[in-house]
Amino acid sequence: MTPIPFHVPWYDEHDAAALTSAVHSGKLVGDGPQTERATAMLCSLLGVRHVLLTTSCTHALELAMMALDLVPGDEVLVPSFTFVSTTNAILRQGARCVFVDIRPDTLTIDPDDVQKRITDRTKVILPVLYAGVSPDMDAIMALAAPRGIQVVEDAAQGIGALYNGRPAGTTGHIGCFSFHETKNYSTGEGGAFATNSDAIAMRAEIIREKGTNRKQFMLGLVDKYTWVATGSSFLPPDSMAALLMSQLDKRASIQARRREIHEQYDAAFTPLARQGRLALPAIPAAVASNHHIYYVLLENETARNNALAFFRARGIGTTFHYLPLHLSPVGRELGYREGDFPVTESASGRLLRLPIYPSLTGEQQSVVIRTMREFFA
Repeated sequence: MTPIPFHVPWYDEHDAAALTSAVHSGKLVGDGPQTERATAMLCSLLGVRHVLLTTSCTHALELAMMALDLVPGDEVLVPSFTFVSTTNAILRQGARCVFVDIRPDTLTIDPDDVQKRITDRTKVILPVLYAGVSPDMDAIMALAAPRGIQVVEDAAQGIGALYNGRPAGTTGHIGCFSFHETKNYSTGEGGAFATNSDAIAMRAEIIREKGTNRKQFMLGLVDKYTWVATGSSFLPPDSMAALLMSQLDKRASIQARRREIHEQYDAAFTPLARQGRLALPAIPAAVASNHHIYYVLLENETARNNALAFFRARGIGTTFHYLPLHLSPVGRELGYREGDFPVTESASGRLLRLPIYPSLTGEQQSVVIRTMREFFA
């Protein structure tokens, strides 16, 4: 049997041409002409005033925490069910991670648990979009707004998804996005920081420019530029922006194919869900998913691990996902223990991800579906 990979990025001749054109321009340094066009494209796509391209979503998150001036003693509420970049960005500023449990349906941050953990030291709530599905941002904003708490959305998986009709990652004060090779639109590595706040954007631009006011100088707002704050270098090369525009030009076909695969999985596995053998992904009415991930939740961790082995023996790539960060060595050093977040612990142990990418053929998907049925048989 020909192996079926878990993931295959979709690069084609248009992407190659975009990179070649960028190289031939002789201008690959950050904030070049390709970056300017890609930034305008993302501002339009996301409906925001400001976008800053970064070398990764990790850097976008770090930029967000720096722009909000987190200091030791500040608390940031964040789900334990997330990638380490989300929490590293908090700890690098000396702030405290306050973990929060997730909802059992969408696997996104639970607003009820958020409310229980807010204190007078809470400066930021950092909800994480999962599998193309936004958290209940209306509930999060209702908790944050009257308390003056900033909301930073980790929308690494969010480009192309909607929440209440607006682009995912744009309800909060800052949205952070990824263009990693595993994402729907890929530049290998890469990310973006987005905001509608002029003040936050100005602060972020200075940090991103190594702590200088170079951006203001380039715009003619100051007659020379100098070091004005602590910063770093989060600028990606101009070639990344060229590839990003090529990828985003294909978003209609990419979205359509991912949706088709997702719906076919749902239709095939609904009988198993009705029998209580597994649970399907939940997509609330307020959400239009970009179908970044297709997962099922099995009965328990033993069943999930058996399924991983069953698929692997048949040459089909499947995987689990986040391990609860509160149970990691760092999480335990922060004082967390097993049982603190039962929904996170349960979902993490039962989750099985299946292949979903544009080049997955109908025949390959049929093999995946048949193998799932054979596993339960």
